[in-house]
Amino acid sequence: MVSPRRGRHGRRSPAWMIALVAALLGVAVSSAVLYFGRGSDPSAVLDGEPVGRIAAGPPGDWTAWGFTHTQNSLDAEPAAVPAVRAQPMLQAQHVMGFGANNPQPDPGRYDWSSLDRRMKAIRDTGGVPVVTLCCAPDWMKGGPAGATDWAHLEDAPLPEFHDAFAEQAAAVARRYPDVRYFFVWNEFKGFFNRGQNRWDYEGYTRLYNKVYAALKEVNPGLQVGGPYIPLNSYADAHSESSDEVKGPWGAADRRGLEAVEYWLEHKDGADFIVVDGSSLPEDRTSHGDEFAANAKFGALTRWLRAKEDLPVVWAEWYVEPENSGWSAERLHAVQAAAMIEFARSGAAGALYWSPQGSPGTCTGCLWSREGRALPSLELQQNFARWFPPGTELVRPPVSDVSGGSAKDLKVLASPEQLLVVNATNRSLTATVGGGRLSLQPYEITWIAS
Repeated sequence: MVSPRRGRHGRRSPAWMIALVAALLGVAVSSAVLYFGRGSDPSAVLDGEPVGRIAAGPPGDWTAWGFTHTQNSLDAEPAAVPAVRAQPMLQAQHVMGFGANNPQPDPGRYDWSSLDRRMKAIRDTGGVPVVTLCCAPDWMKGGPAGATDWAHLEDAPLPEFHDAFAEQAAAVARRYPDVRYFFVWNEFKGFFNRGQNRWDYEGYTRLYNKVYAALKEVNPGLQVGGPYIPLNSYADAHSESSDEVKGPWGAADRRGLEAVEYWLEHKDGADFIVVDGSSLPEDRTSHGDEFAANAKFGALTRWLRAKEDLPVVWAEWYVEPENSGWSAERLHAVQAAAMIEFARSGAAGALYWSPQGSPGTCTGCLWSREGRALPSLELQQNFARWFPPGTELVRPPVSDVSGGSAKDLKVLASPEQLLVVNATNRSLTATVGGGRLSLQPYEITWIAS
């Protein structure tokens, strides 16, 4: 029996050397060019054919792109507030764990102090707040009241306490009336049926329906989504591989898809679908081609959109193997390519899981301890700035690639902005949208028309 792996945030502690990919602002002929990396100043003409739009999210001030706060964040590192404030984005925060203390140590006795600090940090930076309704106090999980055993953070509330958890969710909504968006639970934590070797989607859906009803009673305009399940995959043949969702990147774990289908059929309502996952397959620790593996995100997004006409939101996404040894340039290029895949496949949003790292050793972190924006934050901000919901997408022509082929370039474009990623460790020269580009290995280039 093989239990599906949950997302990587429970044990993700990267220790890579920070290598900033410089952000340079240059002026071309009638063009402003923003770079992560090195290069010349081409004047691109975005004369591609229309290919659709960035998918709309739930109603309201949804911005599509953003990040999730984890154990160490802005409340402990206020120097980063100006860098984050530079561009409004989605900012998600759990009600318990991941930087927030137990909100209800005893039945009916709330302690909002740590969650208040997190919500204030989101407000102070102009973020669009998203609350993840996880996790549950110990007394809802069979533990004693008045105590918090963090070793049991990922236990699910017992069925007899589902109503109490739903009431706590309503209390959260009443305390933070500016929050419009809610994720119900996180990665099916505690909801796995080991006897049947599958997710306990019945138990999760019962909890979800109670929470959904409680939130809508507080305010029918609140936007609520589930099932927030990890959609795992396998690179090689596996007994749990799906025959329906597969490609060169591998095959989805059918158990996650079955859980989504059950939830869709039995939910009492939803305003969006929320899932998470990694491009990494369960049966390998590294990719043969990490850029091609991002196609998994697109395949699953399209499958979800075909199931029901709801916005699809990725609450977490991962692309890097542990102990990868990747350079900063390589990591950020793969991240940019993954976000291009989300955009082109119709995802309505994707939130970056903010990694933790020691000072000076976290390549994927969002900001430095001194408050300087790092490339992963700049990437999220540029997507929020240039590719918000409703942005028209075009496909600019790519030709005359020297040093590689057109498939070596990952491209996303609107009539106002062109993003090009060199998905190789080689220097490339190419004509994109009418402009000639010279790209260093793994270079990310933004060109404004």
